[in-house]
Amino acid sequence: MSKGERRKIGKRGQVTIPKELRERFGLKGGDDVVIHEEGGKLVIERSVTREELAEGYRQRAQRTRELTDELEGVSTEANEQLGDAPEW
Repeated sequence: MSKGERRKIGKRGQVTIPKELRERFGLKGGDDVVIHEEGGKLVIERSVTREELAEGYRQRAQRTRELTDELEGVSTEANEQLGDAPEW
């Protein structure tokens, strides 16, 4: 069993997240969270905002472009060194 602060569940099913944890995870009143079960435990996670999701996609697209450029360079170098691949 994990160590932590004990909390009571209110009549409406509400639980207060300790201030230290809210601050550590950047949670504030009105934020969205996702609650799910994982390995027989309840897990509360901060929701990903649309802006964070979009930024993640932008970063992935940039990395894909960088890898494509790198592979094109390697492929060109290989063709120059080895010639075209034989037709089988």
